[in-house]
Amino acid sequence: MTTTFRIAASAIFVILSFFSAFGQPLASAPSSQGFHSQVRLLSGGKQGETWLAGIEITLDQGFKTYWRNPGESGLPPRFDWSASENVASVDVRWPAPKRYEDAAGVAHVYSHKVVLPVVVKPAAADKPVKLALTVDYGICKDICIPAHAELNVPLSEDGPDRRAIEEAMAKVPPQQPVGAKGNLAVLSVQPAGGDKPALNVAVRAPSGTKPVLFAEAPEGWYVSTSTVNADNRFTVSVEERPKDASGPVPLTLTLVAGDKAIETQVSLDGGGQPR
Repeated sequence: MTTTFRIAASAIFVILSFFSAFGQPLASAPSSQGFHSQVRLLSGGKQGETWLAGIEITLDQGFKTYWRNPGESGLPPRFDWSASENVASVDVRWPAPKRYEDAAGVAHVYSHKVVLPVVVKPAAADKPVKLALTVDYGICKDICIPAHAELNVPLSEDGPDRRAIEEAMAKVPPQQPVGAKGNLAVLSVQPAGGDKPALNVAVRAPSGTKPVLFAEAPEGWYVSTSTVNADNRFTVSVEERPKDASGPVPLTLTLVAGDKAIETQVSLDGGGQPR
């Protein structure tokens, strides 16, 4: 059932995106007004041998868009940087999302406004850099509508948007190992037992907060995550996996509590159990 829903949602999104692209003029500016949303490319100046930039998505009240792993009922944004000039690589960073649950399932979302920091490596350090972005993303309230924008911005030394980008970068979860010190941590990952592969994830979180856990596995795998129980434990269930899966399989755990978040990498074997 889960697979059927996700395939159907993806197909509808692709079809609607095709028509929406023809219904909107191409933008030749750093911002574009879309369906209940606005997208803007930010310029943050140089940082060592790289440039800082950002993708700012502002949403109307009550609307949301999706994280890189959208959950059960959404679709992630898709970025195309191929028309950029003097760009060797583009690395999009992701602030932690919120968990949203309705009749369609659990989704991992942003609301109001989000800035995705972007680290740009130039092909030639002594030449100017121009970012050109084509982005397709979902805008959802009661139903999900595809939105499309085409933007470009020259990256300048003064970096007028540097403060907004640095504030967003501070919200990107830092990586830390299992059992790390501090008031927010993944303490252990153990087999949970039962009829299907599942993990028992114990965490530490600041007093007075209710932690939320997001789990991501490679393409072909689908994992779901429970809400936290009274002992600060989650169950991560392997709902689907390739029949011929073999380890090691990377699993990314993003733990959020209040305004803090961390990211922890663990490995599974081909059966979905921790290594």
